[in-house]
Amino acid sequence: MSDRARVAGYAATIFLSSAFLLMLEIAAGRLIAPYVGVSLYTWTSIIGVILAGLSLGNWAGGVWADRGAGPRAAGATLIVGALACLAILWLLTLVAPVLQASGLSLLSASFLLVLSLFFLPAMLLGVVTPLLTTLALRLDTRTGHIVGLMHALAALGSILGTFVTGYWLVQYLGTRNIILATAAGLFLLALPLLRGARLPAAAAALLGALLLGAATLSRDGFADPCDRESPYFCLRVVDSSAEAPFGEARSLILDHLVHGTNHRQQPGLLLAPYVQLMDELVLEHYRGDPPAGLRFFFAGGGAYTQPRAVGALYRAPEVTVAELDPVVTEVAEGALFVDPSALEVHHADARVVLARLPEERRFDVIVTDVFHDISIPYHLVTREFARQVRGHLAPGGLYTLNIVDRFPDPLLVKSLVKTLGAVFPRVDVWLDRVPEAPTRMTYVVVAGERDDWPDTLRARRGLPRSWLRVTAPLLATGTPLAALPLLTDDYVPVDRLVQSLYFTGLGL
Repeated sequence: MSDRARVAGYAATIFLSSAFLLMLEIAAGRLIAPYVGVSLYTWTSIIGVILAGLSLGNWAGGVWADRGAGPRAAGATLIVGALACLAILWLLTLVAPVLQASGLSLLSASFLLVLSLFFLPAMLLGVVTPLLTTLALRLDTRTGHIVGLMHALAALGSILGTFVTGYWLVQYLGTRNIILATAAGLFLLALPLLRGARLPAAAAALLGALLLGAATLSRDGFADPCDRESPYFCLRVVDSSAEAPFGEARSLILDHLVHGTNHRQQPGLLLAPYVQLMDELVLEHYRGDPPAGLRFFFAGGGAYTQPRAVGALYRAPEVTVAELDPVVTEVAEGALFVDPSALEVHHADARVVLARLPEERRFDVIVTDVFHDISIPYHLVTREFARQVRGHLAPGGLYTLNIVDRFPDPLLVKSLVKTLGAVFPRVDVWLDRVPEAPTRMTYVVVAGERDDWPDTLRARRGLPRSWLRVTAPLLATGTPLAALPLLTDDYVPVDRLVQSLYFTGLGL
């Protein structure tokens, strides 16, 4: 083989190994989502761990090359890297349950899970580029040309792996198949570099792969926990009939959180206290007698629990839903007893949908029920979005939304009260109970013109419950409102405000 052909082979190997590494990185976010969710902190862990492994591997590869490592060393590294990729699914079955039961914070659990699964593969693949670049320089004296070419190909491979995985592979192959395909690709990539290698070494690699496969299979590691994977979520539907007083109920889990529970026989039976509260607030707003033809807009569909209930509980309502993920709608229709034909569904972001609607289009009730992991998407809590909501509210209309935050002293809820207060005449906060110890709670915030809400709201229908208006005590204790930011599109530190959910055990 000519020197030029060998350099081309090394270049192709660098390009493809870099693509495989980024395939692993993108797949990592989906793989760990059912256990620790997807947030700024999980992606920070993924990117940081992959870069740390890559950096260590780059250093080790350079040192190894200076000590005389040849093509077979690069091939052996790719084989071990393939075995490390195969081990990811096996390790996941061992590590994830331990971390979930450990009581560690969401941030710590995310970091340790990523570290245990992806550091070693990233380090091994990091060895390849400096090692093969050095080997190429022994065949071609154009130092700048070779170094620049290899770095450019590594970057291009990374770009290709990112886009192909994010835009296509996750949706068509699924996360586990991507991991397996990456391992298989690394095995194939190693073969030209191992030409002439001894048979025992090849047999050992094959035996290692078979043993890892058997170990993973014995722990059901190849089974996908998702019923469906979309570009946004791992979706699962589980039976929740035990939570219902009668009949059949099913819940939708997106990544690792329940996003709604639907009762098959009674669409209007709202099992989650905060969901029932949001309906009761509408009833109370209309003094127990809502008129026919109310116009509802829901930012977020999820299990479509509330839009489905509105169709059953109100007279001739008009219901519009902005749900970003069309797969969520498909799952709701296929497994959660939802009939989307009775709804006006837009598969787009809520802000985009409201911006596209005619300015004169008004709604009597607007509901934001959107979560990105345990946090609400940043752009749906800002003053600019609040102005957009108010612009589409009919006179005397009602805006409600639910927020997950800590108790006591929920900083995000307080900042949201401050932000909405800059747009709406009146803002109130509700809870179904006042906890005795610090915990994670779902708050319901209501904004509009009404200023005579009762201190206690008792259910007019459905399960017998009551809720407390906690606006005054909430704002009078803990961090003062003046010390908290007004949330804008330019400054919306949601993760900082709810960081206690990530830095303590409250987030898991």
